[in-house]
Amino acid sequence: MTSGMKAPSRPPRPKLAPKPPPSSASFGPAPHNAWHLQEGGRLSFVRKARKPRPLLIADAAPQSVEVDLARTALIVVDMQNDFCHPEGWFAQKGLGIKAARKPVPVLQALLPVWRKAGGAVVWLNWGIRADGRNLGPTIQFKGKRTADGVGYGEHSPLDHGPSLVQGSWGAQVIDELSVAPSDITVHKHRLSGFWDNELDTLLRQQGITTLLFTGINTDRCVFSTLQDANFLGYDCVLLQDACSTPSPAYVTKGVLYIVQLLHGFVASAASLMRALPTASSTSSSQFKESRT
Repeated sequence: MTSGMKAPSRPPRPKLAPKPPPSSASFGPAPHNAWHLQEGGRLSFVRKARKPRPLLIADAAPQSVEVDLARTALIVVDMQNDFCHPEGWFAQKGLGIKAARKPVPVLQALLPVWRKAGGAVVWLNWGIRADGRNLGPTIQFKGKRTADGVGYGEHSPLDHGPSLVQGSWGAQVIDELSVAPSDITVHKHRLSGFWDNELDTLLRQQGITTLLFTGINTDRCVFSTLQDANFLGYDCVLLQDACSTPSPAYVTKGVLYIVQLLHGFVASAASLMRALPTASSTSSSQFKESRT
């Protein structure tokens, strides 16, 4: 190069694209129960541990209990139009619905703060096949009783559709109780919610070990489901002021006695409300701790 001549300028070095993050994907029903596909195709079975969230239910009997909010679900049984609405299947049969509606104000207060605290909600509802082919003779007879009665899957005089058929008006949760997008709905066709459906699988895949029972009827679907839950190894707590039944009072007393003796514990929604981190003294004070 001759003196006084400038060297030719070099073109700017191109900027390299940022390195893409390792490819990954998760496979599982919940964040805490999932496999993780990592960079290079490695598959990890290591679950992310859930941090326990202890919650003391002080008034539980026969003794107070501490539950893990992260592993607990509130079960709401059969709060449906055909049982609770004045034009539902039961009301049109001449069966009173006063008892069926008793849990409504309790659940209206409990559900929002339970969800806000991060608690899981499961709606356990009758939702039968339209053809009734999986309902045995006993169930069909008890639902109809007479030749001219209205049975499961049949139409009442004030016709809102077939009684308790999945997807029908009668099988829907009453308007006074809202079902949140995060809630789980399970349809049943027996008194017990654990027979011939997916309830047990859903709970186990979500890591649920404790069940709090509410809804109707205390001595029928609530008790049948609670009893089977105990047989399956779940921790069971019956919230008696959030349950009800038209049966005589001695029947409820018998159920509460058997639950405390053999199947779990009896407590109140009022006590649960007071224990929740989002509860206020105003909302919990509206409960009267009745022995329903």
